[in-house]
Amino acid sequence: MENYNVLDVHIGGERVGRLALYQRRLAAFEYADNWLQSGFSISPFGLPLQKKLYIPKYDPFEGLNGCFADSLPDGWGRLLVDRMLAKEYRKPHEVDMLNRLAIVGDSGMGALAYYPCHKWHSLQAELDYDRISEQCRKILETDYCDDLDELFRLGGSSGGARPKVLTMIDGEDWIVKFPSSTDRRDAGEIEYRYSLCAKKCGISMTETRLFPSGQCAGYFGTKRFDRVREADGTTKRIHMQSVSALLEVSHRTPSMDYNSLMQLTLELTKDYSEVEKMFRLMCFNIFAHNRDDHSRNFSYLYSEKQRAWKMSPAYDLTYSYSLGGEHATCVNGNGRDPAMPEILSVAGKIDLRASKAKEIAEHTRQIVVEELGDILR
Repeated sequence: MENYNVLDVHIGGERVGRLALYQRRLAAFEYADNWLQSGFSISPFGLPLQKKLYIPKYDPFEGLNGCFADSLPDGWGRLLVDRMLAKEYRKPHEVDMLNRLAIVGDSGMGALAYYPCHKWHSLQAELDYDRISEQCRKILETDYCDDLDELFRLGGSSGGARPKVLTMIDGEDWIVKFPSSTDRRDAGEIEYRYSLCAKKCGISMTETRLFPSGQCAGYFGTKRFDRVREADGTTKRIHMQSVSALLEVSHRTPSMDYNSLMQLTLELTKDYSEVEKMFRLMCFNIFAHNRDDHSRNFSYLYSEKQRAWKMSPAYDLTYSYSLGGEHATCVNGNGRDPAMPEILSVAGKIDLRASKAKEIAEHTRQIVVEELGDILR
């Protein structure tokens, strides 16, 4: 595997700019001249659309701007990359972030693509979810897996802790998740029920399904929102950025408050209907005990046609904990057991009407109790 010092960054076939290794450990970035004329800022706060050389700090993304760190796999995907590197006789700790982006190439989440890219080829086989789940279990518990090449092809660019594959279902791009070594056997069913409950609460989500299994209660799947099938059959990739990337903060360290997320949403979208979406999602996370609400679990999509940002559909909603059992994102300073006073305080600080905020919170709490009460008890 060749070691690259320079990568071109593309969106939809157009060159956005160039990344180059600086001082052996920092990935400096500069926009292309053509993109400066007709493109958009790929990260409004960290990378404004200017003729300038952007040099990141080493922390918190090991020498990358958050915008590009978002492209890298996390958790399960990183594990697969490291196992593939070891298989190719490369020491994972010696492969820098620039070359990890080259491994992602054009297969990452969102619209950003990196060239030249490192490619490992494997044959595409028909999906057998139980077989894949068993291979996921093997790779989590040992250094051995029969189908490492296939797992890498299917999930090497994915994020999150749980094993997953990126696949096509009925001509659309989907993500299908599998239990981790610490998950309950009904983890997939629970996440599916959470998705249905969230939709009843008025939260935007893509289509979700529970795929049958002979080994557990089922595998949770969700249609991807960063891929759109066009009328001519081609797939358009949508540019997306997580809160972690936009604010240059690590999702591994709880440091966010929903007050900040409300302000970020208003500043980025200039739309109070988007702020209301964030508030509704906050209420759901509180009442449904989704405490893994870290900065990489909130994202925004960019519409090139409207030249505007909006919140992405919600994702990774399930019964969960974060460090110390608290919310990864505090509610007006309270991460342990936020209640109505904290909820309404968050609404008040962003100038959401108190009556509307209370109506959303009460409605969300009622739906969650009705739909998920047996899980929450």
